Amino acid sequence: MELSNSSNNRTALLIIDMISDFEFEDSELLIKHAMPVAKNIAALKKRANEAHIPVIYVNDNYGKWQSDFRHLVAHCLEHDVKGRPIVEILHPDEEKDYFVLKPKFSGFFATPLNLLLEHLNVDTLILTGVAGNMCVLFTANDAYMHDYKIYVPSDCSGSNTAEANTEALHLMQNVAKADITPSVDLDLPLK
Repeated sequence: MELSNSSNNRTALLIIDMISDFEFEDSELLIKHAMPVAKNIAALKKRANEAHIPVIYVNDNYGKWQSDFRHLVAHCLEHDVKGRPIVEILHPDEEKDYFVLKPKFSGFFATPLNLLLEHLNVDTLILTGVAGNMCVLFTANDAYMHDYKIYVPSDCSGSNTAEANTEALHLMQNVAKADITPSVDLDLPLK
């Protein structure tokens, strides 16, 4: 497994909280928006792989301090859970993809994400996932504070409502200086 990014490519794709059983209160609202987002992220991930952009799954540990990412993936694929179709679409590649478990909303808070990004020589992030108005937003804010260039493709982020997601995208664009160009219009690798 290649542990460093190519010197020409300083971008990483983050997939935030898409590996989930979605067995929580009001998950039906989020799944309605997460399913089309998952398909868009899968297409973007395929393009990222072709451009040799590292993919990092950033996932909530759901308050389970002994949680394991591979166990979560297996749980979602082997049981009849609401999130199974999404995990089937975005199943991580154990040979190529990275993963980071987070205890709170931001992918940076109390995680090794920044160290991994430094190791991969990354200065640009493409943030995708759910919920756009929570975990994607908090991760974008922290990425901005760490001086990363940020892309949050508008078609690769979902929240409980379209209105909440649109508001979050505008916040990320205006406050964190994120580029919210839809994924289909992004030329990879980013320059």
